[in-house]
Amino acid sequence: MDFDLDEVLKTLPGGDEGLTLVDGGLMESGMVPTVPAKKSLLTPKAIIHQKFGDKACYKVEEVQEETKTGCLGLAIPQKGPCLYRCTLQLPELVVISDTFKKKKDAEQSAAEKALEKLCIHQKEYNPTVQEAWDDLGGRLFDLFATEFLSSHHPLSGHFRAALQREGRLCGSVPISVIATYDAKISTICKYINSEAESNFLIVLSLVLRAASKLDNLVTSVDEQLSLQRRNPLLPEIIHALVDRESRLSESLSIEVIRIPSSVEKTVEPLVLTISSNGYYVDVIAQELGVNEASKVFISGTIGKASSDMRLYYNAPECLLMDQLSEPHVNLASHDKGSLNARASYLSGQEVFGDAILAAVGYSWKSSDLFHEDVSLRTYYRLLVHMMPSGVYKLSREAILAAELPMAFTTRSNWKGSFPREILCTFCRVHRLSEPLFESSIDLSGSCKKSKVQSVKKDTNGAPVTSSCGKSTGTIGDFKCEIKIFSKRQELILQYKPKESYKKQTDAMQSSALKVLLWLNTFFENPDMTTETLSSSAEKLGIQFSPDIFSKKFMFCQSVHKFGSTRHQSSKPINYSCINQPNNIVSDKACSICGDNSEITPSNGSLACVSYSISLVTEGEFLKEHIESSEAFEFEIGSEAAISRLEAVVTQMSVGQSSFFNMELPPQEFILAAAGDSAATQSLLSSRRCILEYAVTLLQVTEPLEERMEQALFSPSLSKQRVEFAVQHIRESRAASLVDFGCGSGSLLDSLLDYSTSLEKIAGVDISGKGLARAAKTLHPKLNRNSSAEVPSNETRSVLLYKGSVTNFDSRLYGFDIGTCLEVIEHMEEEDASLFGEVVLKSFCPRILIVSTPNYEYNSILQKSTSSGQEDDPDEKNKPKFRNHDHKFEWTRAQFNHWASDLAERHNYDVEFSGVGGKADVEPGFASQIAIFRRRDSSLKNVELEHHYESIWEWSSDNM
Repeated sequence: MDFDLDEVLKTLPGGDEGLTLVDGGLMESGMVPTVPAKKSLLTPKAIIHQKFGDKACYKVEEVQEETKTGCLGLAIPQKGPCLYRCTLQLPELVVISDTFKKKKDAEQSAAEKALEKLCIHQKEYNPTVQEAWDDLGGRLFDLFATEFLSSHHPLSGHFRAALQREGRLCGSVPISVIATYDAKISTICKYINSEAESNFLIVLSLVLRAASKLDNLVTSVDEQLSLQRRNPLLPEIIHALVDRESRLSESLSIEVIRIPSSVEKTVEPLVLTISSNGYYVDVIAQELGVNEASKVFISGTIGKASSDMRLYYNAPECLLMDQLSEPHVNLASHDKGSLNARASYLSGQEVFGDAILAAVGYSWKSSDLFHEDVSLRTYYRLLVHMMPSGVYKLSREAILAAELPMAFTTRSNWKGSFPREILCTFCRVHRLSEPLFESSIDLSGSCKKSKVQSVKKDTNGAPVTSSCGKSTGTIGDFKCEIKIFSKRQELILQYKPKESYKKQTDAMQSSALKVLLWLNTFFENPDMTTETLSSSAEKLGIQFSPDIFSKKFMFCQSVHKFGSTRHQSSKPINYSCINQPNNIVSDKACSICGDNSEITPSNGSLACVSYSISLVTEGEFLKEHIESSEAFEFEIGSEAAISRLEAVVTQMSVGQSSFFNMELPPQEFILAAAGDSAATQSLLSSRRCILEYAVTLLQVTEPLEERMEQALFSPSLSKQRVEFAVQHIRESRAASLVDFGCGSGSLLDSLLDYSTSLEKIAGVDISGKGLARAAKTLHPKLNRNSSAEVPSNETRSVLLYKGSVTNFDSRLYGFDIGTCLEVIEHMEEEDASLFGEVVLKSFCPRILIVSTPNYEYNSILQKSTSSGQEDDPDEKNKPKFRNHDHKFEWTRAQFNHWASDLAERHNYDVEFSGVGGKADVEPGFASQIAIFRRRDSSLKNVELEHHYESIWEWSSDNM
């Protein structure tokens, strides 16, 4: 509703007759002013409005930025985050803001730039306590002035609606409404009492005390928590306002959610009916069992600020006006029996009794009553959004498929909101201060740390850093510390990382992810003991205050009984069923069907799938669709999808489909994902259900390392390494081989395509998922019938073991040949040295072949795919590691030194070779290889040591 109240006032006597504001002070004729001068508390946008009024035109546009993926042949085009830019048109100039994640930030930025160009300087607001008291009184005077009724302030709608209240309540506005909807009052109150920021009652108390000094203008209403003008507006003004309000619309029906105080009772949807001449807070009050709006408290915004979704709940009955007017007020002495844990958790403040979650109110944009329906789905999504993993799931719109990844690999492979953004969101929804990121840098050739300022942000919310002193031009490794404070600046958590990273952004994102994963362990198991939580924190380098932490998240135990979706229970695939006729893999838990295209995902690759998830009743076969996606992309090996989904996808090839069932995750996740939460809740409560997944593998994008190698070499480097190993197997007439770090069995699979003397083959890897893929690949080849097209080989047994290659297992002692191809660079350098010691000293293979990337060759490889890589201006001229998971990459001299030292100490000879390139042409081979040969042919007896877990075994005797 838009109307010009000033035109009405011109024809009527002044509603503020007998009251004047002199030098900012309120007075009647002949009285001394009681309210001293006010200070400005205006935002840039408000100052522009004050100067230009309706002549200031804001136009906000959405800016969709493309994200540089760094991945050639990426399955689906990637879009950057949704950003906004604002154009502000004034009579004198036009300004354009930077881009922001929030529309209101873009508008304020445009207004701020306009003020700079107009040379209008804002004054910093930093009053004394007495000045703040004076400003609080002055602000109340402004709110109850007649002119305020015609403003577009959200609170003015409440003042106009209050004029339609009947009897003694006509014109009375609840103090809770004033304190909630006027940001200036909240700001002023913080300067009077710092506790006001976290204690809503203190704000109410301060407002009431300030109003008592304006008794010639404002008065309380019969012991109610409301204020109204002492001299009512003239009837003509009231009638003009009421007539316009009543013509707005018919009665409104609004869907809301009731949250019972008892966690044993379920939340339920309600429909509120608000008449065109009624006050909506009165309607909510009646639903809460009280007779009028002053007995209702209102929380801050829940969820997105633009939705104006808030919690409405009863003011404690024992909270009387005289108590609230006391200087120090709190609810410590009140009965906690009716404490509403769920509502308190969402609002960040203590809520007593039942609460109603509603999205209704007045906005800056219009005088009309704004409203949106709040469904059960909305409520459960709010709860999920309070969890670190939940923020990520919602950013991907894949609540039942996505999982917060366990590692930050590359920006191009990460999908959804980045860890830093998730951590900032987590802090905001839990009413904490923005997390503080402090980066440090190791300068080349020095162990000194130089602090990097990271508190400033660019227009996209990313940190802007500037090093102390001048840059030397050399860049070392980065670390990023994180501190999280409460709004009262109490240190809740501090993370000091142990790992360092080549890029500052990687250090920041990885640190944020470590903190999120630790927080997530608590949210998935809020009942864990302080000792367990402290132990897990200590391992990661996290320090936290148990008292402050438990106080801040005290309601988690009552609200979050979620558990984790990461490892939902389901029956594993039976590998004996693999490759049945018609290319169907089936058992009771899973089936994979379709022709095998032989394009399968591997560790580090991006899998793009479509999926549909339904809730299915057991026995009756009733089905309710819950969630689906036409293109869900995730990195294999980073646990960015729930474990069961990733395990199934890794056994599929492009074009194949899979169908499997799973036990239910916590119901809150299902209800947050479901389109019709009420129907889903009914199904869940009445029958035993399971989740049915239907998944199709659409595309696989290989890791950047493989694409670089394939672009420059034919056959690929990986194939050349296999051929190199096969050549030495044939030459040595080896009968047994163990592949250290076999992964998903690529080498073992390739060996079966060649005619060799191998009778016994073993593979060792620390990844159970990789070994599962290896079993699936090897099984059909080992079982196929002999034919002229199949190379003759003598393989009699194949074994797969799970364990670390730095541990010894006597079952693999004294094999003829050991291989370790492109593995050691994935370890820390000290572990690579330990592996060399263990394999030559304890395993004692007759021959050991070790390959690793030649760092000197990287510049050539990266030039071949430069158009697809992430551009980092700090490292443009610096060769990068070939894989994000590589902990190091050695030059030829470094590799030669490592291998020669090991050989000398363990009675081996060593020679050097490689594949890709030539030894006598700089920079040598792309992949450098060391071949160790044991000098002593005899083997000693060793004690039985079984440190590995046997995962899979095949024997020709069972054929």
